[in-house]
Amino acid sequence: MYSKVIVCLAGVLLLLIAVVTADVSHLVNTQYEETPVTEVCLRCICDASSGCDPSVRCTGDACGMFRITWAYWADAGKPVLQGDAPESQGAYANCANDALCAARTVQGYMRKFGQDCNGDGIIDCLDHAAIHKLGGYGCKSAVPVAYQSKIDQCIHYAAGIQV
Repeated sequence: MYSKVIVCLAGVLLLLIAVVTADVSHLVNTQYEETPVTEVCLRCICDASSGCDPSVRCTGDACGMFRITWAYWADAGKPVLQGDAPESQGAYANCANDALCAARTVQGYMRKFGQDCNGDGIIDCLDHAAIHKLGGYGCKSAVPVAYQSKIDQCIHYAAGIQV
């Protein structure tokens, strides 16, 4: 009985060591000012928001794979598709429904609101995901469990650890 417990605890300890020592440097962006969110993190936010389904359009008050609201888009600086103007009637939906423009929107939002939401001393993908879901002023609140679980799974997968 005790040997099974010791083996189980050793397994858990090895898993914790693997998680703590995993190379997650690709999840922290060193060129924060221009593009604060890494490509890996953008993919994780997209996946947690909509499954990164390119067929997702506007439903309710959110549009596209990142589920961007008009206010989020406006706070991000109103990025637009080439040939569109921020003031044109369809500019928001056109951008939010386009993968590249939506990703630029997320980058713009994080440039404005990027902060250490979880108090760990760094601004990383966990913070960006919280900001994306809860907003620039609410990111220190509890992130919905289903969304956080998808973010965590994606980050672990990207780090080469499947939990």
